[in-house]
Amino acid sequence: MTEPRRRDAAATREAILRAGVEAFTRAGYDGVGVREIAQRAGVTAMLVNRYFGSKEGLFAEVVEVSLTERTVLSGDPATLAHDAAATLVRRTAPDADTLDPFLLLLRSAHVPRAAEILRAGIEKHVEQHLLNIAPATREGGRAAIALALINGFWMMRKVVGSTALNEADEAELTRILEQLFHVLLD
Repeated sequence: MTEPRRRDAAATREAILRAGVEAFTRAGYDGVGVREIAQRAGVTAMLVNRYFGSKEGLFAEVVEVSLTERTVLSGDPATLAHDAAATLVRRTAPDADTLDPFLLLLRSAHVPRAAEILRAGIEKHVEQHLLNIAPATREGGRAAIALALINGFWMMRKVVGSTALNEADEAELTRILEQLFHVLLD
């Protein structure tokens, strides 16, 4: 157990939030409890509840923090299809670091309330960002389809370890994904 922290509300809140990101990403919403998160943060469970209201409140804040970082979708509409394809291929390579927002989604979406929180966060931070930089994606749910393509590709390549995707030439994967993204994003 880590040493108790000195009284610093911002540092305590940040320590709890960091511990929550790590715990929920590793074990999912229902795989971790407030006491475990509190212990990792060096605080009591009562302090977690004081700062975040509940486990659900902490999870919602973790989702907010995790989904604000741009992991695949850039902000340049002119190069969006290429950049998204290249980034997705690079970030899902077998030796690449894992992407916490995807793991958070993967390990928590089966819990109905966690799925609601994730959906709201995705719509607010990721889908809205895509709609802002590629307005054509409003038609026919194309923004959501593009996000499904990203998640599906990530799942098959990084989690399942698809032999075909992992052995494919990365330039070719990027080219194919770019074509698909052009259909969805232009």
